[in-house]
Amino acid sequence: MKITILTTDSREHFRDYSNPNPGFGAPAALLEGFAQLPEVEIHVVSCVQRPVVSPEKIAPNIFYHSLLVPKLGWLRTGYQGCIRATRRKLRELKPDIVHGQGTERDCALSAVFSGFPNVLTIHGNMAELARLFKAPIGSFHWLAARLENFVLPRTAGVFCNSAYTESLVRPRARQVWRAPNALREAFFLKALPDGNKSRGILLHVGTVCENKQQLKMLEVARSLHRRKLDFEMHFIGLANTRDAYVRNFLDQVRAVEETEGYARYLGNKSVEELIGCFDRASALVHVPVCEAFGLVVAEALARNLKLFGMRVGGVTDIAEGVPGAELFAENDWAGLTDALARWIQQGHPRLSGAATVMQKRYRPEIIARRHLEIYREVLSARS
Repeated sequence: MKITILTTDSREHFRDYSNPNPGFGAPAALLEGFAQLPEVEIHVVSCVQRPVVSPEKIAPNIFYHSLLVPKLGWLRTGYQGCIRATRRKLRELKPDIVHGQGTERDCALSAVFSGFPNVLTIHGNMAELARLFKAPIGSFHWLAARLENFVLPRTAGVFCNSAYTESLVRPRARQVWRAPNALREAFFLKALPDGNKSRGILLHVGTVCENKQQLKMLEVARSLHRRKLDFEMHFIGLANTRDAYVRNFLDQVRAVEETEGYARYLGNKSVEELIGCFDRASALVHVPVCEAFGLVVAEALARNLKLFGMRVGGVTDIAEGVPGAELFAENDWAGLTDALARWIQQGHPRLSGAATVMQKRYRPEIIARRHLEIYREVLSARS
């Protein structure tokens, strides 16, 4: 089977055009799974605004194609340039099926207008995010929400990474399938750390933004510090300093780091660096307002980190059946703070069996084979 995956190249997202290696965010783990299935031929297609040097292959059965699209062909014209460039490449490739990864940018639109059998994956629920944060008319999230509503009824079906995503997508799509995100193989390869750490380190991982609630977690850390508890809270993630929320958070966390030392911001991390941070820590705290899946939760559990989180979106699915994972009702900050305090006082123990559960659910090959089942279902229905 020949499959084309339409996804965003992280070099475009970060304007890192000098980097010779493409990056694909959440779909990268799925590609690792496909690389273990020699019976399929995968073509990854991404659009960029500036020329980049790229490898022809990223695995023996996975080819990469970077399409140059001038700035005018992106959001301001409804991604018309991306759609047309992708259509030209697909006529050349002649895939059996096209899979658009995400409704955040051009990928879903290009899949729907590809002229080939196509499916989509939802990574972030753009319409719901726009509603929750009251996206202003004409803003990126407002436009992305409308494009999402446009494409969902026009594809053969949508891969939903959680029950929460499925509940939002089902009313707008012809067909839905439950297919969680895969975890990168690196999270399973390295030996797990032994025992508890000398000091409880709490991690908060995610792009600094209102949705991830870093400022709220800083308040929780402040409350724990006032109780004279011995811990540190480390924040990890991208921080766009053009955003007022980000600037406010960075000012506050740096002031704490310089004076009292119970919280610090570590910047963004590569996969290898993030695994190292997980293995030096004792727990992950994850408290988003809206979360389609919660990949970082599964990643942390794959390293046997204790989980404290809000019962939001896909986080509930990931934590189900994991002994010792603690979830709280949305905005139950008092309950979360008290639970963290008890855990620190008990010696901040890590989990012991979470990694086994994550391996059984989210290993790349398992998720890739689930995708193949769905592709065959779609093609069979068309024939």
